[in-house]
Amino acid sequence: MPLPLKRTIYTGTFISTPTPTTLEILENHAIAVDEHGVIIDRIAFPPKREDSVLSPSRDEVVGWVERNWGTEDGWEWVRVGEGREGRGWWFPGFVDTHIHASQYPNVGIFGKSTLLDWLNTYTFPLESSLSSLTIARRVYSSCVARTLSHGTTTASYFATKHVASTNLLADICMQKGQRAFIGRVCMDNDLNPDYLRDESPEQAVEDTKATIAHIDSVDPNHALITPIITPRFVPSCSSPLLSGLGALAKESYLPIQTHLSENTSEIALVRRQFPTHNSYSHVYDTHGLLTPKTVLAHCVHLSPEERILLKERRSKISHCPVSNTSISSGLCPVRVLLDDGIDVGLGTDVSGGYSASILVAAREAAMVSRTLAALIAEEEPQSEEKDQQGVDPDKELLAKHSTSAKDRKKLSVEECLYLATKGGAKCLGFEQRVGGFEVGMEWDAQLVELDDAAEDGADEDGEEEEEEEEGRADAGAAGPVELWGRETWGEMVAKWLFCGDDRNTKKVFVRGRLVHERR
Repeated sequence: MPLPLKRTIYTGTFISTPTPTTLEILENHAIAVDEHGVIIDRIAFPPKREDSVLSPSRDEVVGWVERNWGTEDGWEWVRVGEGREGRGWWFPGFVDTHIHASQYPNVGIFGKSTLLDWLNTYTFPLESSLSSLTIARRVYSSCVARTLSHGTTTASYFATKHVASTNLLADICMQKGQRAFIGRVCMDNDLNPDYLRDESPEQAVEDTKATIAHIDSVDPNHALITPIITPRFVPSCSSPLLSGLGALAKESYLPIQTHLSENTSEIALVRRQFPTHNSYSHVYDTHGLLTPKTVLAHCVHLSPEERILLKERRSKISHCPVSNTSISSGLCPVRVLLDDGIDVGLGTDVSGGYSASILVAAREAAMVSRTLAALIAEEEPQSEEKDQQGVDPDKELLAKHSTSAKDRKKLSVEECLYLATKGGAKCLGFEQRVGGFEVGMEWDAQLVELDDAAEDGADEDGEEEEEEEEGRADAGAAGPVELWGRETWGEMVAKWLFCGDDRNTKKVFVRGRLVHERR
């Protein structure tokens, strides 16, 4: 069992996205976290002395703490910025709303195959091997450790059909301290290989109940681990199985995760399987699987009617912008979904996705939105009237409108990081607990530090000092992001989003407990 937590004071700069358009920067602050890992207070330090560029001294901090929270006895301290002012900050932990832990060994392997071919060639054989607890322990331990190292404090995992190894994944997340949703994958029809198929709809539901019971036994209050009902997707499930899982979700009030409209071939297959249904989404709905606690991965090709249905059911969408199996068929129009009022989070979709990093997913979400913006067709001016110089009077106005439409498609830095944190938490139903630094939220956080080697190579006038060739080769070796001493906080965050990686993630906490540290 982990040791009890101590009350802790974290100091430095705290950056978060409390809304999709807001980058909140709390510079020179302190946050107090109690022994349960819950934020109980946050206060700004007194302004820094004008003649000082450093954070307050320890004596100043101690005096400040005693005035606000009583004696410093019993408090631990985690300070940021001492000697590195402006180069590090606290950021909420990432939330991965869609990841296949069982596919982790196949990251980066998908070739040119389509989704269904990829499943049969790569995915199903790998998942079958996880019936071995020895193999499962190695795969799941590596996957959880890797995602933690990337700052993922919460992950919604697909496991496999095997009860024992799925339960093992829950145990490993519990041991390593990662907040997780664990789903035993259900798949019973003859489109699945016989070696990876549920015996019957009834047995699939019973096996799902067995995993739910196991998680309830190790984490009765679901403080860290939550079971999640997981039909693989419609093409893998019979109608009786879908109905059985829908009834189980209603009975248990547990969340649901699955896939929807990843590519056009998949949609055509569903249409053949359920010809009397209006749409792919309608299949889930008629089986009781579209609820406010449902997370649907991909959703690249939703019709307007399906978007209305998802909005009415308050179901959520996991945008997986690095998924090879979906982007090969199209680009998810996230702006349209957000404008429709549908909640969206980010998923890595390992191993359809090539990276276990939500930072990469946030970066690619920005690029997918920019690609969609670039694809907006330039409209030709409709007016035939011209002014005295022969210029169409509507052309300038039309150009402005076209630019506005293009810009509307683009996701901002703030929006992408919101989807990676509070947006994902909202999809999983616990945005009041994680995703930010408000009082009452749990301390799920990562310490981000950027490399300042570039700044160290400049004199007071900003002129570059001479360097040996060996020194040039070493520049930036501490990390992928270099600072030049002129960046604002917002610019540093943008550099991190587009250029950063796990080398910038120095510490990761879940519910106040240190779960990863880069040494």
